[in-house]
Amino acid sequence: MELGDEELLRRVGSGDRRAFEVFYARHAPWLTLRLHRRCRDPELVADLLQETFLAVWRAADGYRGHGEVVGWVWTIAARRLIDASRRALARPRTAAGTDEFGSARSPWAELVRSPSAEEEAMRRAYDGELEQALRRLSPELRAVLQATVLDGLTVREAAILLGVPEGTVKTRAMRARRELRAALS
Repeated sequence: MELGDEELLRRVGSGDRRAFEVFYARHAPWLTLRLHRRCRDPELVADLLQETFLAVWRAADGYRGHGEVVGWVWTIAARRLIDASRRALARPRTAAGTDEFGSARSPWAELVRSPSAEEEAMRRAYDGELEQALRRLSPELRAVLQATVLDGLTVREAAILLGVPEGTVKTRAMRARRELRAALS
């Protein structure tokens, strides 16, 4: 009999390595694909996957069964991705490809400079005017559109993923749509 995700997490929380291996084998493939949709740097995706499952190992005993396990895992991964993008944005770059200390660019910087697979698909599917309007949106508004439109998450799921109240997701979605309409009219 195959164990459900919640039972696997309960066992992982008690230190069961075999349960963790099963959990990893079940969830790593879809999580890798989903991360790759948002970040084209394979090294960064591998790092984020490792960080996510390390966090799962450490926090499994804290999972209380609220919501889907898949959503819980994706929330952890998305937060790692957001942290990586913040670090990349916070680290100053020079034109020569080094940071202010002369170190080579880190793989985290690829997150900022490299368009995601979704951005490339959108670039091909929509005209340049829409692309430019989307780029002008603040990161917070783009993140809400990403979660609700491209990922198809509910307002509640997007709120959990982004770590903001549901009302904030609704407000940002409304604002993003209003700004897009204004930019395209």
